[in-house]
Amino acid sequence: MSIERSIFRYIAAGAVVARDDRVLVLRRPSRSELRLPKGHVEPGESVLAAALRETREESGYDGLLLQADLGIQLVDFEWDGRRILRTEWYFLMTLADPDAPPSEAEGQFEPLWLTWEEARAALTYDAEREWVRRAFLTTKEIL
Repeated sequence: MSIERSIFRYIAAGAVVARDDRVLVLRRPSRSELRLPKGHVEPGESVLAAALRETREESGYDGLLLQADLGIQLVDFEWDGRRILRTEWYFLMTLADPDAPPSEAEGQFEPLWLTWEEARAALTYDAEREWVRRAFLTTKEIL
């Protein structure tokens, strides 16, 4: 007899935001995490619109400029007794005004700018390190 586990599927969108030789990351002290901005795609919302909204909400940075679509990947993990299958879609973005300070972000996150190498070493999750790797290679081609 097999035991069926609950599987939860959803789509998330986020951004790797580059400024000079640095990458925007979000520290989440309550969970001891270092993350990239990302969140659920709402019904009727495009993945790009979700990536822009989530990045703005979580980091406080506005005036985001799309540079490239970094693609998608499926992330499969266990959380709270459930199997989660999350399709992630990320974009490479820059700031229209790199010197503009962020507005107030969600209270759970603290925006930080790390070098590409620091970000890849410090991010909590392998999937997000992969997005930074892809974004770095893309910047060498287009920026």
